[in-house]
Amino acid sequence: MSSIRVMLADDHPVVLAGMKALLDAVGDITVVGEATTGPGALEVFREADPDIAVLDISLPEINGLKLAEIAAIDFPKIKVLALTVHEDRAYVQPMMRAGARGYLLKRSAAEELVRAIRAIASGGLYLDPTIAEMVVPQPPDQATGRPQLAELSQRETEVLQMISRGLSNKEISGRLDVSVKTVETHKARALEKLGLRTRAEIVRYGVAHRWLDDLQ
Repeated sequence: MSSIRVMLADDHPVVLAGMKALLDAVGDITVVGEATTGPGALEVFREADPDIAVLDISLPEINGLKLAEIAAIDFPKIKVLALTVHEDRAYVQPMMRAGARGYLLKRSAAEELVRAIRAIASGGLYLDPTIAEMVVPQPPDQATGRPQLAELSQRETEVLQMISRGLSNKEISGRLDVSVKTVETHKARALEKLGLRTRAEIVRYGVAHRWLDDLQ
């Protein structure tokens, strides 16, 4: 299995050193570059060709939000994981709209950074448990207070549950012992029924229906 190539950007050298030490101890992750400013991060984007960019939102000169927007357009191969102290909706939602694949609070990094990187590398989306509920847009059911469920088949529900947990279509096909094409068909039908379009929306739906509770 090839190593996940990760770059780190934070304007605090101590934080950078801590993240690098944590990741250097993991066999399937390689740190290929570091930066302490936005322009420095862009330089690493160009020169190191990382798979994942772990970006502090509050980088000087070019902030993490702008870097996520640039990455989505100019470096679409790079998947962005926002790493920040900010917990409020005003920061979370703009980062996710900009194309970030994950949002991790610095206070959770020691326990969750490796897991978040692996989830994003495998095609998933990671939301820090503390802020996950902030990005759930579903209207609540009047009786239960929880978002309404559409009429999904059992298999459609299983597929969406696995997608919300970060599994790829190939991994789901292996677990369910069906073809990737069948997985894609179930996914397409479920998304049509629910009015969802993106993997991020599937994750939000999964959070709303407590599919990820045992992962937190």
